[in-house]
Amino acid sequence: MHTPNFIPPLQQIFDPIWDEKGIKLYVLRTDLNHPEISGNKLYKLKYNLEEAKKQGKNTLLTLGGAFSNHIAATAAAGKLAGLNTIGIIRGDELSDLNPTLKLAKENGMQLHYVSRELYRDKEALMNYVRTKFGENIYVIPEGGSNTLGVKGCMEITSSIHIPFDFICTPCGTGATLSGILMSLKDEQQTIGFQVLKAEGYIKKKYKIG
Repeated sequence: MHTPNFIPPLQQIFDPIWDEKGIKLYVLRTDLNHPEISGNKLYKLKYNLEEAKKQGKNTLLTLGGAFSNHIAATAAAGKLAGLNTIGIIRGDELSDLNPTLKLAKENGMQLHYVSRELYRDKEALMNYVRTKFGENIYVIPEGGSNTLGVKGCMEITSSIHIPFDFICTPCGTGATLSGILMSLKDEQQTIGFQVLKAEGYIKKKYKIG
């Protein structure tokens, strides 16, 4: 995937409460990375697409819910890279596509719906996927959360060219948090904010606490 040589800007947030506490707060505007592959998605997909091409795969397959930004971003990234894309969507097929799935389809993604029960059983789901779509596919897990996704997310902090003590990020699958954590200097810390409904899932997944 060709990505523009773009460094997301830092935007300072001004508020009297920060001044009183001697705190400087900035937002790294990764939402400006790309119109359709914004935020952490560009970082998560970067090395996965490189690996797909290295393996000679012509199709990306990934998974997500009907409102998954990852699904839409993978469709756009696949189109840019000249690869076919398949999205395994959790739940019943929608009679009218929502904006997320509509964007994915417009970028050439083939949408395939599976039951929530099958989606939860990852081993059975992968067996189903391989049987239906064959072996010439490169599978990117839900949310782009794998080793290559983490590797890409390690590059997020390279865009921050000012000293900082803490970096905060929302947590979905935990790949972004892991990548950021692995890229920090000894004196720097990261704070992750869980965004999904399952209580304590990040702590359980990574055996924290």
